[in-house]
Amino acid sequence: MLDLPHPTPDAPTADCFALAKALSGVHFIGGRYVPARSGKTFAVVNPATGAEVARAAEGDSADVDAAVLNAAEAQKAWAKVPARKRGALVHACAAAIRTHVDELGRLIALETGKALRTESRVEANVVADVFEFFGGLGSELKGESVPFAPNVLSVTVREPLGVVGAIIPWNVPMLLMALKVAPALVAGNSVVVKSAEEAPLAVLRICEIMNRILPPGVFNMVSGFGPECGAPLVAHPKVRKVTFTGSVETGKIVAKAAAEKLVPVTLELGGKSPMIVFADCDFEKTVSGALTSMRFTRQGQSCTAASRIYVERPIFDRFVAEMKKAVDAMVMGDPLDEKTDIGTIVSEGQLEKVRAYIAEGTATPGATAHVCSAMPTDPALKKGLFIQPVIFTGLDNSSRLVREEIFGPVTVIQPFDDPETVLAQANDSEYGLAASLWTNNLKVGLDLAHRLEAGLVQINQNLVVQANLSYGGVKSSGLGKEASLEAMLEHFTHKKTIMVNMA
Repeated sequence: MLDLPHPTPDAPTADCFALAKALSGVHFIGGRYVPARSGKTFAVVNPATGAEVARAAEGDSADVDAAVLNAAEAQKAWAKVPARKRGALVHACAAAIRTHVDELGRLIALETGKALRTESRVEANVVADVFEFFGGLGSELKGESVPFAPNVLSVTVREPLGVVGAIIPWNVPMLLMALKVAPALVAGNSVVVKSAEEAPLAVLRICEIMNRILPPGVFNMVSGFGPECGAPLVAHPKVRKVTFTGSVETGKIVAKAAAEKLVPVTLELGGKSPMIVFADCDFEKTVSGALTSMRFTRQGQSCTAASRIYVERPIFDRFVAEMKKAVDAMVMGDPLDEKTDIGTIVSEGQLEKVRAYIAEGTATPGATAHVCSAMPTDPALKKGLFIQPVIFTGLDNSSRLVREEIFGPVTVIQPFDDPETVLAQANDSEYGLAASLWTNNLKVGLDLAHRLEAGLVQINQNLVVQANLSYGGVKSSGLGKEASLEAMLEHFTHKKTIMVNMA
């Protein structure tokens, strides 16, 4: 339904640099691009070169208020659209996004440093899949008939909550946006997304693409910093649901602010995910699985990264050697180059944090830092935020590298001797997002899967988030679920009971 002149091309473009400039300095509110009310902008930097590629609108409470008021007005009509029609429109958005997959992959590679072939294009495809999945669930917004009394018709109905405020991080911004926006829209809510300051461009482009199909004001996006833009969104009186992905510390702040208004929250707050490898595993498959599990192609910047790997002692040395060999074979370089396996860290601040952990681990008595892969040699990338993956051995569970979420290409491998010991080690964490088990003994695998303190446990695989599979953690990893029908019903609607006395 986007019929106003706008600065970006309608058709997909391969020139991500030109597209980034065209997306500069604007939010998307009420069906159109608009600048920040203050006129302020901030730099979006290509982490592979250090060059500024765009300026993002620096939102504040005035921008948030405009977005929320637009969303609140649009939601009144949107809620009256039949659920299957809403789903059909969301499904049409998926089709539009799919035509822009390569464009979006290049754009997200440009602003986050994630390799195009191994990460960014993959993410764009999954985004389209998520919108397709939820677009087909409109007819599942069902109520119930409740047997109360013979002369009383008692039913329940599912109703939308209103305006949803969604705050997303920078590691997989398009996917995490989709997991929040798709179920919210199908359920009849309108949405205001606050993008991550490091990665506002691709989600802004998706918002524009979807607004060609959706009624204006149903899906809005603002960019800015947490205290000035995110906090006003959470606190706005017309925001009736908050969904947030980010750090534990910020999640607690969001939850407290939402509690002041007594509105529901969904929180996905990270993890320190264990990978448990038994000696009877399919060895080659498991080594390959460790590369995927640790998300090395994303430089370990993942909530579900297997940053704690426990390997049964008989195969420990062999496993470490083969894993290092496999990571050494991965190519680090320009994220936009199809030959690249591993891109960059997203920001200078994140890079320094990762370096500090590596320095601490290297200085620990008895520890060995197995430094992997090779830094790029291209002079054009000399200012890029590249860092070599590191596999640590010789650290125990008291180390900060084992206990804290690093969000970088750093994993710790430890030996174990029996299932009960490794279960205790795996559960000895404040986090409980995900875990994986690698064994051909399914009796042992299923027994441990039931007793691992994690919201998602996989045996002999460690896939990223998939549509139709409930995703969410326990303990400090968060509250609520995403990616499933359950997520839409339980977190984006409320159940109303209606009773008719027919006597």
